[in-house]
Amino acid sequence: MTAVLVHPDGRTRCPWPKLDPLYVAYHDGEWGVPEYDDRALFEKLTLDGFQAGLSWITILRKRENFRRAFDDFAPEKIARYTPKKIERLMQDAGIVRNRAKIEGAVSSARAYLQIMESGPGFSDLLWGHLDGRSQQNRFRSIKQVPAETEASRKISKDLAARGFKFVGPTIAYAFMQAVGMVNDHLVACYRHAACAKLARKQ
Repeated sequence: MTAVLVHPDGRTRCPWPKLDPLYVAYHDGEWGVPEYDDRALFEKLTLDGFQAGLSWITILRKRENFRRAFDDFAPEKIARYTPKKIERLMQDAGIVRNRAKIEGAVSSARAYLQIMESGPGFSDLLWGHLDGRSQQNRFRSIKQVPAETEASRKISKDLAARGFKFVGPTIAYAFMQAVGMVNDHLVACYRHAACAKLARKQ
């Protein structure tokens, strides 16, 4: 399944959400929409780190549990997590119980705070790699969509050097797609034009 999918509502969409209502709602309302809020970007990058080796729908179904468990992704709180708190998270069946990923989220929160306190700000840092503009792609099949790009490799290298964890080039590109740094909706998907229009308002 590589071409767009026609849904019962008559709209054509990218094939990857299939007909899953939660996934379709995410595709329609979030994926590919340019995001500039520092905290929202931190949350999405952290969740993408937890996705490593898993499917995004698995994380999406647990997203509210993650928000509860991780203090609504407040970096200033996560950065202070103690070993005792990490052990409690390891017992939380509502999230992905992977010690390296949990500890990685703590490291990433500390790196985020450092950027916010003495750097350009998280949003400016990320979008600066694209000169602040969303890249508009015109893919007709998901076979054409890359797993990583030169930009995602640069972002990955930059974030890793600053102390972020689970930010490899493939994770970085999935993140870029999700937060609208690139528009990878297929051209025949009804959301491609909508996201392109939002990008022009930047």
